[in-house]
Amino acid sequence: EGKMAARLSHGENRLVSLPLSRIRVIMKSSPEVSSINQDALFLTAKATELFVQYLAAYSYKHGRGKEKNALTYSDLSHTAEECETFQFLAEILPKKILASKYLKMLEKEKREGEVGEEDEEEGEEEDEDKT
Repeated sequence: EGKMAARLSHGENRLVSLPLSRIRVIMKSSPEVSSINQDALFLTAKATELFVQYLAAYSYKHGRGKEKNALTYSDLSHTAEECETFQFLAEILPKKILASKYLKMLEKEKREGEVGEEDEEEGEEEDEDKT
C-alpha cells in the first residue's frame, strides 16, 4: 500500500470529500474489475471530485445562476449541451422540461415508431414478391 492509502486508512488529513466505500462499490460494479488497489481507489475518487468541481465552476461561470448567486440545474444541463468537453453528459443532464411535455414527446415517439414498423413490414412483403 502507498503512502496515500496509509494516510487515508488512519483517518488523518482527509484528502478526498467523496466516500471511498461508495466509489469502491461503483468500481466493483464493472464486470472487468476483480480487485481495487487502494491507491487506484483514492486517485479515482480525487479525479472524480476534481471533475465535479470543474463542471460546477464552469457551469456557474457561464450560466445564469450567478445572477442569483446560485448554481442551477439549467446551468449544468446547458453546459452539457453547449460545451464540447461535457457533451458526453448531455443524456445524464437533459434539459429540464415539464412532465406533461415529456409525456407528449413519448406518445409522439411511440406513434412514429408504430408507423416505422408498418413501413418495415411492407418492405419485407415487397422483398418476398421479388423472389
